[in-house]
Amino acid sequence: MEGFKGNKKVAIIFSGGPAPSSNAVISSVALNYINAKIPTIGFFYGFEFLEKFDSSDRFSLVEKNHYEILDISISRIRNRRGVYLKTSRSNPGKLIKNEKDLKDPEKNNKLKNILNGFDSLGIGYLVTIGGDDTLKTANLLSLMGLPVIHIPKTIDNDYYGIPWTFGYWSSVQTAKESLLSLKADSESTNSYFMAEMMGRKAGWITYAAGLAGEAVMMLSTEDIKGDVMDIKKVTSDIVDKILEREKYNKYYGVICIAEGLADKLPEDLKPKERDKHGNIILATAEIGRTLRDLVCKLYEERTNRKKKIIYKQIGYETRNIPPISFDVVLGSMLGFGAFKLFDREEFNSMVSVSGNFSIIAVPFSELIDEKTMLTKLRNVPRGSDFYELKEALTFKLNDD
Repeated sequence: MEGFKGNKKVAIIFSGGPAPSSNAVISSVALNYINAKIPTIGFFYGFEFLEKFDSSDRFSLVEKNHYEILDISISRIRNRRGVYLKTSRSNPGKLIKNEKDLKDPEKNNKLKNILNGFDSLGIGYLVTIGGDDTLKTANLLSLMGLPVIHIPKTIDNDYYGIPWTFGYWSSVQTAKESLLSLKADSESTNSYFMAEMMGRKAGWITYAAGLAGEAVMMLSTEDIKGDVMDIKKVTSDIVDKILEREKYNKYYGVICIAEGLADKLPEDLKPKERDKHGNIILATAEIGRTLRDLVCKLYEERTNRKKKIIYKQIGYETRNIPPISFDVVLGSMLGFGAFKLFDREEFNSMVSVSGNFSIIAVPFSELIDEKTMLTKLRNVPRGSDFYELKEALTFKLNDD
Protein backbone atom coordinates (compact mmCIF):
# COMPACT_ATOMS: atom_id res chain seq x y z
CA MET A 1 0.00 0.00 0.00
CA GLU A 2 1.82 3.09 -1.25
CA GLY A 3 1.01 6.49 0.21
CA PHE A 4 1.70 9.99 -1.06
CA LYS A 5 5.18 9.92 -2.66
CA GLY A 6 5.64 6.43 -1.23
CA ASN A 7 5.55 7.66 2.38
CA LYS A 8 4.20 5.36 5.11
CA LYS A 9 3.19 7.56 8.07
CA VAL A 10 -0.34 8.76 8.84
CA ALA A 11 -1.28 12.29 9.92
CA ILE A 12 -4.30 13.24 12.02
CA ILE A 13 -5.78 16.74 11.73
CA PHE A 14 -8.64 18.12 13.84
CA SER A 15 -10.09 21.39 12.58
CA GLY A 16 -13.02 23.69 13.40
CA GLY A 17 -15.06 24.08 16.57
CA PRO A 18 -14.78 21.63 19.48
CA ALA A 19 -17.40 18.92 19.98
CA PRO A 20 -18.02 16.48 22.84
CA SER A 21 -16.28 13.15 22.20
CA SER A 22 -13.59 14.72 19.98
CA ASN A 23 -10.95 12.96 22.05
CA ALA A 24 -12.68 9.59 21.71
CA VAL A 25 -12.35 9.99 17.94
CA ILE A 26 -8.70 11.09 18.07
CA SER A 27 -7.83 8.28 20.49
CA SER A 28 -9.55 5.60 18.44
CA VAL A 29 -7.97 6.71 15.16
CA ALA A 30 -4.49 6.81 16.67
CA LEU A 31 -4.72 3.52 18.59
CA ASN A 32 -5.84 1.55 15.57
CA TYR A 33 -2.99 2.80 13.40
CA ILE A 34 -0.44 2.40 16.22
CA ASN A 35 -1.63 -1.17 16.84
CA ALA A 36 -1.05 -1.85 13.14
CA LYS A 37 2.57 -0.61 13.53
CA ILE A 38 1.91 2.46 11.38
CA PRO A 39 3.64 5.63 12.70
CA THR A 40 0.97 8.22 13.51
CA ILE A 41 1.47 11.97 13.85
CA GLY A 42 -1.08 14.36 15.36
CA PHE A 43 -0.85 18.00 14.30
CA PHE A 44 -1.75 20.83 16.65
CA TYR A 45 -4.28 23.54 15.76
CA GLY A 46 -5.59 22.02 12.55
CA PHE A 47 -3.90 23.28 9.38
CA GLU A 48 -2.65 26.48 11.03
CA PHE A 49 1.08 25.61 10.95
CA LEU A 50 1.03 23.24 7.99
CA GLU A 51 -0.44 25.79 5.57
CA LYS A 52 2.54 28.07 6.37
CA PHE A 53 5.20 25.36 5.96
CA ASP A 54 8.46 26.62 4.46
CA SER A 55 11.04 24.00 3.53
CA SER A 56 13.82 26.59 3.90
CA ASP A 57 12.91 27.23 7.55
CA ARG A 58 13.99 24.40 9.85
CA PHE A 59 11.70 25.75 12.57
CA SER A 60 8.66 25.59 10.31
CA LEU A 61 7.53 22.23 11.69
CA VAL A 62 8.97 21.26 15.05
CA GLU A 63 8.01 18.22 17.10
CA LYS A 64 6.11 19.09 20.33
CA ASN A 65 5.59 22.66 19.08
CA HIS A 66 3.58 21.89 15.96
CA TYR A 67 2.94 18.15 16.11
CA GLU A 68 3.27 15.07 18.28
CA ILE A 69 4.25 11.51 17.45
CA LEU A 70 1.37 9.64 19.08
CA ASP A 71 1.76 6.53 21.22
CA ILE A 72 -0.49 4.24 23.26
CA SER A 73 -0.85 6.83 26.04
CA ILE A 74 -3.46 8.40 23.76
CA SER A 75 -5.85 5.74 25.10
CA ARG A 76 -6.28 7.80 28.29
CA ILE A 77 -8.09 10.72 26.66
CA ARG A 78 -11.31 9.02 25.52
CA ASN A 79 -13.61 10.85 27.95
CA ARG A 80 -11.56 14.02 28.33
CA ARG A 81 -13.15 17.40 27.59
CA GLY A 82 -11.87 19.70 24.85
CA VAL A 83 -9.67 18.72 21.92
CA TYR A 84 -6.36 17.00 22.69
CA LEU A 85 -4.77 18.22 19.45
CA LYS A 86 -6.19 21.73 19.92
CA THR A 87 -8.01 23.28 16.99
CA SER A 88 -8.30 26.31 14.75
CA ARG A 89 -10.43 27.48 11.84
CA SER A 90 -7.60 27.75 9.31
CA ASN A 91 -9.11 27.19 5.89
CA PRO A 92 -6.36 26.51 3.32
CA GLY A 93 -8.87 25.75 0.56
CA LYS A 94 -10.79 29.02 0.91
CA LEU A 95 -9.68 30.45 -2.46
CA ILE A 96 -10.52 27.32 -4.44
CA LYS A 97 -13.92 27.68 -6.15
CA ASN A 98 -13.45 25.16 -8.99
CA GLU A 99 -10.93 22.66 -10.37
CA LYS A 100 -9.28 25.38 -12.44
CA ASP A 101 -8.43 27.27 -9.24
CA LEU A 102 -6.79 24.11 -7.91
CA LYS A 103 -4.07 24.50 -10.57
CA ASP A 104 -3.53 28.21 -9.89
CA PRO A 105 -0.23 28.66 -7.94
CA GLU A 106 -1.55 31.77 -6.20
CA LYS A 107 -4.67 29.98 -4.97
CA ASN A 108 -3.27 26.52 -4.19
CA ASN A 109 -0.17 27.75 -2.36
CA LYS A 110 -1.37 26.79 1.13
CA LEU A 111 -2.45 23.35 -0.05
CA LYS A 112 0.96 22.74 -1.60
CA ASN A 113 2.61 23.87 1.63
CA ILE A 114 0.62 21.18 3.46
CA LEU A 115 1.72 18.48 1.02
CA ASN A 116 5.34 19.61 1.25
CA GLY A 117 5.12 19.63 5.02
CA PHE A 118 3.78 16.08 5.03
CA ASP A 119 6.51 14.91 2.65
CA SER A 120 9.20 16.43 4.87
CA LEU A 121 7.99 14.22 7.73
CA GLY A 122 7.45 11.08 5.64
CA ILE A 123 3.65 11.28 5.82
CA GLY A 124 1.76 9.52 3.05
CA TYR A 125 -1.82 9.43 4.38
CA LEU A 126 -4.17 11.84 6.12
CA VAL A 127 -7.16 11.47 8.44
CA THR A 128 -9.12 14.70 8.86
CA ILE A 129 -11.72 15.33 11.57
CA GLY A 130 -13.85 18.39 10.99
CA GLY A 131 -16.80 20.20 9.47
CA ASP A 132 -17.70 21.43 6.01
CA ASP A 133 -14.56 23.53 5.40
CA THR A 134 -12.35 20.67 6.60
CA LEU A 135 -14.11 18.24 4.28
CA LYS A 136 -13.61 20.66 1.41
CA THR A 137 -9.88 20.82 2.18
CA ALA A 138 -9.71 17.04 2.51
CA ASN A 139 -11.29 16.68 -0.93
CA LEU A 140 -8.90 19.22 -2.48
CA LEU A 141 -5.86 17.46 -1.02
CA SER A 142 -7.17 14.15 -2.35
CA LEU A 143 -7.49 15.69 -5.82
CA MET A 144 -3.84 16.70 -5.51
CA GLY A 145 -2.85 13.07 -4.96
CA LEU A 146 -2.93 12.59 -1.18
CA PRO A 147 -4.93 9.56 0.09
CA VAL A 148 -7.39 11.06 2.59
CA ILE A 149 -10.04 9.67 4.94
CA HIS A 150 -12.44 12.11 6.59
CA ILE A 151 -14.45 11.87 9.82
CA PRO A 152 -17.48 14.22 10.02
CA LYS A 153 -17.56 16.61 12.99
CA THR A 154 -20.23 19.17 13.83
CA ILE A 155 -22.55 19.49 16.81
CA ASP A 156 -25.01 21.11 14.37
CA ASN A 157 -25.64 17.63 12.86
CA ASP A 158 -26.06 19.18 9.39
CA TYR A 159 -23.83 16.67 7.58
CA TYR A 160 -24.91 14.67 4.55
CA GLY A 161 -24.03 11.00 4.66
CA ILE A 162 -24.38 10.25 8.38
CA PRO A 163 -27.50 10.06 10.60
CA TRP A 164 -25.97 11.66 13.73
CA THR A 165 -22.61 13.36 14.19
CA PHE A 166 -20.55 12.68 17.31
CA GLY A 167 -21.12 15.18 20.09
CA TYR A 168 -24.55 16.24 18.87
CA TRP A 169 -26.58 14.37 21.48
CA SER A 170 -24.19 15.39 24.28
CA SER A 171 -24.71 19.02 23.27
CA VAL A 172 -28.48 18.50 23.13
CA GLN A 173 -28.39 16.98 26.62
CA THR A 174 -26.58 19.99 28.07
CA ALA A 175 -28.88 22.44 26.29
CA LYS A 176 -31.89 20.51 27.57
CA GLU A 177 -30.75 20.86 31.18
CA SER A 178 -30.29 24.61 30.71
CA LEU A 179 -33.73 24.96 29.13
CA LEU A 180 -35.44 23.05 31.94
CA SER A 181 -33.79 25.38 34.47
CA LEU A 182 -34.97 28.41 32.49
CA LYS A 183 -38.46 26.93 32.31
CA ALA A 184 -38.60 26.53 36.11
CA ASP A 185 -37.45 30.13 36.51
CA SER A 186 -40.00 31.43 34.01
CA GLU A 187 -42.84 29.55 35.72
CA SER A 188 -41.80 30.92 39.10
CA THR A 189 -41.71 34.51 37.85
CA ASN A 190 -44.42 34.58 35.16
CA SER A 191 -41.86 35.55 32.56
CA TYR A 192 -40.43 34.22 29.30
CA PHE A 193 -36.95 33.34 28.15
CA MET A 194 -35.82 33.82 24.57
CA ALA A 195 -33.10 31.14 24.33
CA GLU A 196 -30.74 31.45 21.38
CA MET A 197 -29.31 28.06 20.37
CA MET A 198 -26.34 27.03 18.22
CA GLY A 199 -26.90 26.15 14.56
CA ARG A 200 -25.66 28.29 11.67
CA LYS A 201 -27.59 26.62 8.87
CA ALA A 202 -29.89 24.02 10.43
CA GLY A 203 -32.26 23.56 13.37
CA TRP A 204 -31.22 20.14 14.63
CA ILE A 205 -30.02 21.41 18.03
CA THR A 206 -32.80 23.99 18.40
CA TYR A 207 -35.52 21.41 17.72
CA ALA A 208 -34.08 18.49 19.68
CA ALA A 209 -33.08 20.57 22.72
CA GLY A 210 -36.41 22.40 22.59
CA LEU A 211 -38.31 19.12 22.48
CA ALA A 212 -36.32 17.63 25.36
CA GLY A 213 -36.34 20.90 27.33
CA GLU A 214 -40.12 21.46 26.99
CA ALA A 215 -39.92 24.74 25.09
CA VAL A 216 -43.25 26.27 24.06
CA MET A 217 -41.97 27.36 20.65
CA MET A 218 -38.96 26.58 18.44
CA LEU A 219 -37.85 28.59 15.43
CA SER A 220 -35.00 27.91 13.00
CA THR A 221 -34.00 28.60 9.40
CA GLU A 222 -36.18 25.71 8.20
CA ASP A 223 -39.26 27.61 9.38
CA ILE A 224 -38.50 30.58 7.11
CA LYS A 225 -39.43 30.41 3.45
CA GLY A 226 -37.01 32.25 1.20
CA ASP A 227 -33.74 34.01 1.96
CA VAL A 228 -35.18 36.91 3.97
CA MET A 229 -37.23 36.60 7.13
CA ASP A 230 -40.58 38.38 7.32
CA ILE A 231 -39.66 39.88 10.66
CA LYS A 232 -43.12 41.34 11.28
CA LYS A 233 -44.81 37.97 10.76
CA VAL A 234 -42.30 36.13 12.96
CA THR A 235 -42.71 38.71 15.72
CA SER A 236 -46.51 38.53 15.42
CA ASP A 237 -46.47 34.72 15.55
CA ILE A 238 -44.47 34.76 18.79
CA VAL A 239 -46.79 37.31 20.40
CA ASP A 240 -49.78 35.24 19.24
CA LYS A 241 -48.28 32.21 21.01
CA ILE A 242 -47.78 34.18 24.24
CA LEU A 243 -51.32 35.58 24.17
CA GLU A 244 -52.80 32.21 23.30
CA ARG A 245 -51.17 30.68 26.36
CA GLU A 246 -52.44 33.50 28.56
CA LYS A 247 -56.02 32.39 27.78
CA TYR A 248 -55.18 29.27 29.79
CA ASN A 249 -53.40 31.17 32.60
CA LYS A 250 -49.99 30.27 31.20
CA TYR A 251 -47.90 33.43 31.57
CA TYR A 252 -44.48 31.85 31.18
CA GLY A 253 -42.38 29.68 28.91
CA VAL A 254 -39.16 29.24 26.96
CA ILE A 255 -38.88 30.05 23.25
CA CYS A 256 -35.91 28.55 21.36
CA ILE A 257 -34.37 30.55 18.50
CA ALA A 258 -31.61 29.20 16.22
CA GLU A 259 -28.65 31.57 15.89
CA GLY A 260 -28.57 30.99 12.12
CA LEU A 261 -31.72 33.08 11.72
CA ALA A 262 -29.39 36.11 11.82
CA ASP A 263 -28.44 35.26 8.22
CA LYS A 264 -32.09 35.72 7.20
CA LEU A 265 -32.67 39.11 8.82
CA PRO A 266 -33.65 42.03 6.56
CA GLU A 267 -30.64 44.14 5.56
CA ASP A 268 -31.56 47.00 7.92
CA LEU A 269 -31.44 44.62 10.89
CA LYS A 270 -28.62 42.32 9.74
CA PRO A 271 -25.43 42.63 11.84
CA LYS A 272 -22.46 44.19 10.04
CA GLU A 273 -19.66 42.47 11.96
CA ARG A 274 -18.24 39.50 10.07
CA ASP A 275 -15.38 37.06 10.51
CA LYS A 276 -12.38 36.74 8.20
CA HIS A 277 -14.33 34.25 6.08
CA GLY A 278 -17.13 36.78 5.43
CA ASN A 279 -19.69 35.07 7.69
CA ILE A 280 -21.83 36.91 10.22
CA ILE A 281 -20.39 36.33 13.70
CA LEU A 282 -23.45 34.64 15.12
CA ALA A 283 -22.35 34.78 18.76
CA THR A 284 -22.28 38.58 18.59
CA ALA A 285 -25.20 38.96 16.17
CA GLU A 286 -27.63 38.06 18.99
CA ILE A 287 -30.68 37.35 16.84
CA GLY A 288 -32.52 36.26 20.00
CA ARG A 289 -32.04 39.69 21.55
CA THR A 290 -33.31 41.38 18.37
CA LEU A 291 -36.45 39.24 18.35
CA ARG A 292 -36.93 39.67 22.09
CA ASP A 293 -36.93 43.47 21.73
CA LEU A 294 -39.40 43.38 18.83
CA VAL A 295 -41.72 40.95 20.66
CA CYS A 296 -41.73 43.05 23.83
CA LYS A 297 -42.62 46.14 21.81
CA LEU A 298 -45.43 44.44 19.87
CA TYR A 299 -46.83 42.75 23.00
CA GLU A 300 -47.09 46.13 24.72
CA GLU A 301 -48.74 47.69 21.65
CA ARG A 302 -51.36 44.94 21.53
CA THR A 303 -52.10 44.63 25.26
CA ASN A 304 -51.03 47.94 26.78
CA ARG A 305 -48.99 45.83 29.21
CA LYS A 306 -45.29 45.09 29.51
CA LYS A 307 -44.02 41.52 29.35
CA LYS A 308 -40.76 40.36 30.92
CA ILE A 309 -38.82 38.38 28.33
CA ILE A 310 -35.20 37.55 29.16
CA TYR A 311 -32.65 36.93 26.42
CA LYS A 312 -30.22 34.02 26.99
CA GLN A 313 -27.60 32.44 24.74
CA ILE A 314 -26.96 28.70 25.07
CA GLY A 315 -23.91 27.97 22.97
CA TYR A 316 -20.26 27.57 23.88
CA GLU A 317 -21.07 25.73 27.10
CA THR A 318 -22.40 22.81 25.01
CA ARG A 319 -19.16 22.22 23.06
CA ASN A 320 -16.73 20.98 25.69
CA ILE A 321 -18.86 19.02 28.12
CA PRO A 322 -18.11 15.41 29.13
CA PRO A 323 -19.56 13.27 26.32
CA ILE A 324 -22.46 10.93 26.96
CA SER A 325 -21.86 7.21 26.37
CA PHE A 326 -23.58 7.22 22.97
CA ASP A 327 -21.14 9.82 21.64
CA VAL A 328 -18.09 8.09 23.12
CA VAL A 329 -19.08 4.85 21.35
CA LEU A 330 -20.04 6.63 18.11
CA GLY A 331 -16.82 8.63 18.12
CA SER A 332 -14.75 5.55 18.83
CA MET A 333 -16.49 3.66 16.03
CA LEU A 334 -15.81 6.47 13.56
CA GLY A 335 -12.16 6.46 14.60
CA PHE A 336 -12.02 2.71 14.08
CA GLY A 337 -13.73 3.26 10.74
CA ALA A 338 -10.89 5.56 9.64
CA PHE A 339 -8.54 2.60 10.01
CA LYS A 340 -10.92 0.10 8.38
CA LEU A 341 -11.26 2.34 5.32
CA PHE A 342 -7.45 2.60 5.22
CA ASP A 343 -7.13 -1.17 5.46
CA ARG A 344 -9.67 -1.61 2.64
CA GLU A 345 -7.97 1.16 0.62
CA GLU A 346 -11.21 3.13 0.44
CA PHE A 347 -9.51 6.50 0.34
CA ASN A 348 -11.00 9.88 -0.52
CA SER A 349 -14.08 8.89 1.44
CA MET A 350 -15.86 9.91 4.62
CA VAL A 351 -16.40 7.45 7.45
CA SER A 352 -20.06 6.91 8.28
CA VAL A 353 -22.21 4.34 10.06
CA SER A 354 -25.51 2.61 9.38
CA GLY A 355 -27.80 0.44 11.47
CA ASN A 356 -26.09 -0.56 14.72
CA PHE A 357 -22.85 1.32 13.97
CA SER A 358 -21.87 -0.71 10.92
CA ILE A 359 -19.03 1.19 9.22
CA ILE A 360 -19.56 2.43 5.68
CA ALA A 361 -17.56 4.65 3.33
CA VAL A 362 -19.17 7.64 1.59
CA PRO A 363 -17.10 8.91 -1.38
CA PHE A 364 -16.23 12.61 -1.38
CA SER A 365 -17.96 12.86 -4.77
CA GLU A 366 -21.32 12.30 -3.03
CA LEU A 367 -20.66 15.00 -0.43
CA ILE A 368 -19.13 17.82 -2.49
CA ASP A 369 -20.87 20.06 -5.01
CA GLU A 370 -18.90 19.47 -8.21
CA LYS A 371 -19.35 23.03 -9.49
CA THR A 372 -18.69 25.06 -6.31
CA MET A 373 -16.33 22.58 -4.57
CA LEU A 374 -18.34 23.26 -1.40
CA THR A 375 -19.68 20.68 1.04
CA LYS A 376 -23.40 19.94 0.88
CA LEU A 377 -25.32 20.72 4.08
CA ARG A 378 -28.39 18.98 5.52
CA ASN A 379 -31.30 20.87 7.03
CA VAL A 380 -34.18 19.35 8.98
CA PRO A 381 -36.54 18.56 6.08
CA ARG A 382 -39.84 20.41 6.30
CA GLY A 383 -42.59 17.81 6.52
CA SER A 384 -40.26 15.13 7.91
CA ASP A 385 -41.35 13.23 11.01
CA PHE A 386 -38.71 15.00 13.10
CA TYR A 387 -39.94 18.40 11.92
CA GLU A 388 -43.57 17.44 12.52
CA LEU A 389 -42.71 16.25 16.04
CA LYS A 390 -41.36 19.72 16.77
CA GLU A 391 -44.67 21.17 15.65
CA ALA A 392 -46.78 18.56 17.45
CA LEU A 393 -45.19 19.18 20.85
CA THR A 394 -45.43 22.99 20.86
CA PHE A 395 -49.17 23.01 21.65
CA LYS A 396 -50.16 25.68 24.17
CA LEU A 397 -50.61 23.14 26.99
CA ASN A 398 -47.59 21.01 26.17
CA ASP A 399 -45.92 21.60 29.56
CA ASP A 400 -48.74 20.28 31.80
